[in-house]
Amino acid sequence: MKRDIKLSGVGGQGILTIATVIGEAATAAGLYLKQAEVHGMSQRGGDVQSDLRLGTEPVCSDLIPLGQADLIISMEPMEALRYLPYLAPDGTVVTASRPLVNIPDYPDETALLAELDALPHVVRLDIEAVAREQGLPKSANMILLGMAAPFLSLLRPEQLQEAVGRVFARKGEAVVQANLDAFRLGLSHTYQVSK
Repeated sequence: MKRDIKLSGVGGQGILTIATVIGEAATAAGLYLKQAEVHGMSQRGGDVQSDLRLGTEPVCSDLIPLGQADLIISMEPMEALRYLPYLAPDGTVVTASRPLVNIPDYPDETALLAELDALPHVVRLDIEAVAREQGLPKSANMILLGMAAPFLSLLRPEQLQEAVGRVFARKGEAVVQANLDAFRLGLSHTYQVSK
């Protein structure tokens, strides 16, 4: 069994931290893992993306072929759409719904969200607003990871929570707790949407 995950966002949003947590959980679970990252102009708000390939059998390539991604996890809606050619026909998109307008010709937000909503399997949420409302402004990426957790298949949400604790442990208990709270918020949102 395998799971191919395309992660995308804009530099500084924490997409590579999501990849680190999933990788930590996969390693602890004894899964095979391959990862490739493209940082682009991440210091200046450029495209950041990562391919994560998890499996119960060895994974040969670290790059996801077109049309093979089981899941796209995106911190930014336009970046989610950018990688749709990689999505498998039955794949799922889990994305933030609030655009990060970092280019002058950014697409119309209404049209962008309509295109996302037209997909057969999509879960979206204004994670930045939820993070602020809950007093977790630096943990929006963990809300997104929580939203994606039910779609990872090879990893249970509990395994991801444990990985969140390990990844953030060196930053202290308050940071660990904030990120765990954010993860659980995202997880509860997805379960509400999926019902």
